[in-house]
Amino acid sequence: MKQNKHKIVNDPVWGFIDLDSGLLFDLIEHPYFQRLRRIRQLGLTSLVYSGANHTRFEHSIGSMYLVQSALQVLREKGVEITDEEAEGVTAAILLHDLGHGPFSHALEESIVRGISHEELSLLFMQELNEEFDGKLDLAIRIFLDQYPKHFLHLLVSSQLDMDRLDFLKRDSFYCGVSEGVVSSDRIIKMLDVRNDQLVVEAKGIYSVEKFLIARRMMYWQVYLHKTVVSAERTLVNLLRRASDLVATGHGVSSSGAFACFLRGEVTADDFRSSDREVRREALNQFAGIDDSDILCTIKDWINYPDPVLSDLSARIINRKLMKIKISQHPFSEAQVQEIVWKVQEKLAIPKDETDYFISVGEMTNNAYQPDGEAILILYKNGKLKDIRDASDINLEVLSKTVRKHFVCYPAKISQGN
Repeated sequence: MKQNKHKIVNDPVWGFIDLDSGLLFDLIEHPYFQRLRRIRQLGLTSLVYSGANHTRFEHSIGSMYLVQSALQVLREKGVEITDEEAEGVTAAILLHDLGHGPFSHALEESIVRGISHEELSLLFMQELNEEFDGKLDLAIRIFLDQYPKHFLHLLVSSQLDMDRLDFLKRDSFYCGVSEGVVSSDRIIKMLDVRNDQLVVEAKGIYSVEKFLIARRMMYWQVYLHKTVVSAERTLVNLLRRASDLVATGHGVSSSGAFACFLRGEVTADDFRSSDREVRREALNQFAGIDDSDILCTIKDWINYPDPVLSDLSARIINRKLMKIKISQHPFSEAQVQEIVWKVQEKLAIPKDETDYFISVGEMTNNAYQPDGEAILILYKNGKLKDIRDASDINLEVLSKTVRKHFVCYPAKISQGN
């Protein structure tokens, strides 16, 4: 593999970021990673927060920087981390989002059903490992938590990992909200390792509390904002309508790679095939689609003769979004049926087409999972406590899963209480 001279990235959130590894730079230069420049970090959130046009590329670089910062802190505190391990964990976090499809989480089950972005990320890493002559062996082991030093995996994936520290601050910055602003630098400075667990020194407890509160607030304020949910559901229904039309023999135009998925020619089984050529072809097809393919195709669909596809496409492009109603309790069958009748009447469409205009579902939010990998607080006497027991505020509230139910439907459909 080629070797590259020292590089610097100027990141708007973290400032200047050094790239002093030939491997890391070569990974960033690879088309699989460059594609992340064309995948929005927050999907359709820019329809609510106009500045939220940042990408998975920026987030991945930022997460890499935070891992590098954490490794420096841990080494200064006497934690033994070899150069190979440092490169492995840094590569793991750098590549952790390769499996995201267009508009990130919004279309996770719409492009390819039955396979998560985490699994796709791993498949991309394994394919890259073949291309890079096994140089990602260690990165993959760390990513899968199959390496003896468990704390390295926790830097990549845990309830206080560098991924979360970056996206909270980055998303807050680009959305122009203050809810996600956390003391990332202080949290990292307080990191240490005990019993192969990543821990936070007691002096950093308030910063961890702020992190958990910020995580909860960002979900309600940004990630689960009702208008964002409405827009994403419309996009999902739009692609479902296009797929249904293709399945019934209608000629629906789309770009080359996107057309393969629209026609169902690439499935989850292809990605998991024992035949490397089949896997590689599926990955290359997936890597060939991004946000721009979807948006350009939807713009064309505005003029498609099918009124359902045309209507839904215009709603996304022109931001004529569905009304969304939120409730603490599930909507009854009678309530939903009343909406169905009104949609059928107002839009003059058959009943079997109304479900493209109506979405019923729920949103869940919890900032700290008590059954997950605990965030451990380290005291001067060497004692470790779960953050829930160490904190003097009631974190049980943040551990509780809050559910909100919603129904989306065309805004001109009046719905009584």
